[in-house]
Amino acid sequence: MANQLPRVAYFCMEYGLDNSFKQWAGGLGILAGDTLKGAHDNGLPMVGVGLNWKHGYTDQRIGRDGRPYDSFHDYDYPWLKDTGVTVTVQVRGNDVRAKVWLCDHFGNAPLFLLDTDLADNPESWITGQLYGGFGDQRVAQEMILGIGGVRALQALGVEVDIYHFNEGHAVLAGLELIRQKMAAGASFEDAWQATRRQVVFTTHTPVPEGNEWHPIERLLYMGANVGLTYEQLARIGGSPFNMTVAGLRLAKCANGVAQLHGETANRMWRGVEGRCEIRAITNGVHLPTWVDPRMAGPFNSLEEMWEAHMAIKRETIDFIAERTGVRLDPENLLIGFSRRAAPYKRSDLIFRYEERVRGLLEQGKIQIVFSGKAHPHDDTGKQIVHNLVTMAEQYPRSVVFIENYDMEIAAALTRGCDVWLNNPRRPQEACGTSGMKAAMNGVLNASILDGWWPEAAQHGVNGWVIGDEVVPESVAEQDERDALALYRVLLDEIVPTYYENRQKWLEMMKASIETTRERFSVDRMLREYWERLYTA
Repeated sequence: MANQLPRVAYFCMEYGLDNSFKQWAGGLGILAGDTLKGAHDNGLPMVGVGLNWKHGYTDQRIGRDGRPYDSFHDYDYPWLKDTGVTVTVQVRGNDVRAKVWLCDHFGNAPLFLLDTDLADNPESWITGQLYGGFGDQRVAQEMILGIGGVRALQALGVEVDIYHFNEGHAVLAGLELIRQKMAAGASFEDAWQATRRQVVFTTHTPVPEGNEWHPIERLLYMGANVGLTYEQLARIGGSPFNMTVAGLRLAKCANGVAQLHGETANRMWRGVEGRCEIRAITNGVHLPTWVDPRMAGPFNSLEEMWEAHMAIKRETIDFIAERTGVRLDPENLLIGFSRRAAPYKRSDLIFRYEERVRGLLEQGKIQIVFSGKAHPHDDTGKQIVHNLVTMAEQYPRSVVFIENYDMEIAAALTRGCDVWLNNPRRPQEACGTSGMKAAMNGVLNASILDGWWPEAAQHGVNGWVIGDEVVPESVAEQDERDALALYRVLLDEIVPTYYENRQKWLEMMKASIETTRERFSVDRMLREYWERLYTA
């Protein structure tokens, strides 16, 4: 059957395939990595296209002052295979060469990575640091990904029916496809419409300000227009050129990454004339990567399930002790919170009215483990990390922060905590797949109704809902409402259930696993991609 399906080239700026392969920054990359693993498992005709980042993303450590600082390393990966192919992209008038590597080492569909770190190559720095640049640097990176990616696939002889742009970073591939059709004699209009039949687009960021844009003059100066005129670029992406708008006008169909996010994205971009439809296809996760085999079941009894969970929890507590020197109590409630330290995720919301949880923290009845990186240029995110480190110093027996968040930390915490806390400002969380991973491991979600959780939540059955669907106009009021709702759920329901009603807790764990494992798997997501995006 797979041979009859459209052949897909999946373009993304980052890929989270393995902790040893430093090619990802956050959830976008983890989704991309899980997608390629799922495609491989199911024998689906997909290849990935990305960049081989020499320095990866930041290593983010905590200094003696309790504040995060960034460091960057040169990485070399012996498992990358030399395809023998090099393509050229003209950047600022210079012919920049990009070598093409193949990664198929992690049980993934073929991933082709372009690399400009070549001797005597002008602009060899382009594939240096993931998300490390602004302006000219970012455009140059996206030129290699998009324009270079299309040329690389053609040079490799990879036949492609559908180009899937995961976020706006890849949209310059669409311009290259238009250029090639025009070079073969098509008009701009015909080339654009023909390209749209080949392209689908996934949008993620549900905040208008978070969607990347560039002055058209910059694209012309950099050569990103590949011969298209100012007016033609403006018709595709507007002026300034918005990468998400361009994606929506270059694609035949687009998707948001959760049902709520689909609604949010359609509302946010409703004024974009000529855009494609945005459908909702909720993300999924790769079960073999993220679900501990001991929690895969079936279990003969709830007690057997609990014993498996406790064995994993003790290993997680050992892991935390190795990383931080803090030994938590396996018998006491362990809450996990690990994700990018973006301001809207409000990692430190639980400490808004610290006095409400002080007694339980001092007794160790509530234990919280945090991890997360802020973007190197995000001072607000770094202040949030500092706040968490300060709380860990204040409650040394019950609050810990694990520095330099990575896939190993993510796997340990989503498997071995008791509760997974998530409190973004609705509706700014596009999906939030860490909660899916936790739920499939029997770790109970306590979450704002944002991202994927509104589709899964059964309050008091498979987890807990924090607050309601009301979104106040002011951020201050939203933070106030949500903090108070968090305390109500935590103190009135979660803590009493854990310590006083173990039977209900076990039933909730079982329900969490059963209601999420298939529904939020990458296998289900990929089926929807082929049915609702690629063949649409």
